[in-house]
Amino acid sequence: MPRVIGNRAEEALSLEQTLALLGDGFSPADEESTDEAAQLLAGLGRNRDFLGDLLVDQLRNRHRDGGIESAYGPQAIVLSPVRGKCFLRANIWPSDDEACFTASGARNFVYGLPHDHNFDFLTVGYFGPGYRSDYYEYDYESVTGFRGELADLRFVEHSALHEGRLMHYRAHVDIHSQLPPEATSISLNIMHVDAAQGWFDQYGFDLDSNAITGVLNPTSTETFLRCAVGLGGQRALDLAETFGRRHPSDRLRLASYEARAGLCREPGERDALWREAEFSGSRLLAMEAAARRRALAA
Repeated sequence: MPRVIGNRAEEALSLEQTLALLGDGFSPADEESTDEAAQLLAGLGRNRDFLGDLLVDQLRNRHRDGGIESAYGPQAIVLSPVRGKCFLRANIWPSDDEACFTASGARNFVYGLPHDHNFDFLTVGYFGPGYRSDYYEYDYESVTGFRGELADLRFVEHSALHEGRLMHYRAHVDIHSQLPPEATSISLNIMHVDAAQGWFDQYGFDLDSNAITGVLNPTSTETFLRCAVGLGGQRALDLAETFGRRHPSDRLRLASYEARAGLCREPGERDALWREAEFSGSRLLAMEAAARRRALAA
């Protein structure tokens, strides 16, 4: 499960102080660096006014500008731009009896969707009883990443991110299945950013079967490739064929076959393409292609 870090913060820090002291972020592989950043986050967590004041300011000025942009959806509040290798955010976690939960459903708040992360981050419970999680661990290096692959999940514990609890979520190690808190809760995060992390998969899991359900972090390169192939240009098809044969990312190789399969008009044509993928020398492609061919034959 995420590493629990003792909260030793004695004084409240402002957001500006936290960012200044944090500098370019923290190094997840360095325990001292991680602990120093965690204590700064804990100090920000002791500031009971900053987040409410920030929200009031944003609401008051919303008619003038767009406020702080967020790529994470309405429950996430980005507190800083990326600085070096990190940024700060806050997350709002509604309970299951609130109107937004009833209207949007559990999936929009990532409740009941077991997943790992392809990045490290620090978190502290800021307000409320905290979201609850069933925590698991697994060996990322031992899996290929195809859907249905058994991942040998190891259950660790069930606990809540209560106020003041300070944790380090480790990339490709910690899995959690989040459950709604008993009442509205807020967490604060320091997110570690690495330029290469987009090429490392983040997975969803099925807890009943211990199997991978899919990749949760498609890249913009995959999206652009699918769009280009879908538009039907020969240059895009040539590039997709090249990527499918020898791109260093197996996931992008798979995307190239999926994009081209969408253009196949006959089942036999599609089966031939997936047969090529099945014998391409990649275990990920082989397993995914075999599943596609079974579906075609059914």
